[in-house]
Amino acid sequence: MAIRSIVQYPDPVLKQKAKTVTKFHARLHKLIDDMVETMYDAPGVGLAAPQVGILKRVIVVDIGVELYEVVNPEVVERRGEQNAVAEGCLSIPNLLGHVRRAEYVKIKGQNRFGEEIEIEADGYLAVAFQHEIDHLNGVLFIDVAEKTFRPQERE
Repeated sequence: MAIRSIVQYPDPVLKQKAKTVTKFHARLHKLIDDMVETMYDAPGVGLAAPQVGILKRVIVVDIGVELYEVVNPEVVERRGEQNAVAEGCLSIPNLLGHVRRAEYVKIKGQNRFGEEIEIEADGYLAVAFQHEIDHLNGVLFIDVAEKTFRPQERE
């Protein structure tokens, strides 16, 4: 495993749409392992492959309860609404924002071996999944935030 450099805004790779993963081989496993190590080292609660310069549809999420590795994730169901307090991003340090997100999401995707998986998430975990999946579509939290602010300006 290796810690990779996190791409910083305004690098254009962050605004590009990631490609579907079709090969589930050792290189993909290495990417996922590196992403997990990079996320924990940062420290963060989620990381998308474009954030390490790889335009593949891969995310890792861990809000402190369980590690999720999802390949080709998509939100297939959304319910409710929440306004995340102080949503941030490893690619945009020192900036936070209020973003309206679904309170509940159902995610479908694949694990590192290509097996179908389904995850149901609510609250903060739902926010993390939505944030990381946005990265795969070239959408940053600053693109959808109702308001952005510096950490020292916290309300």
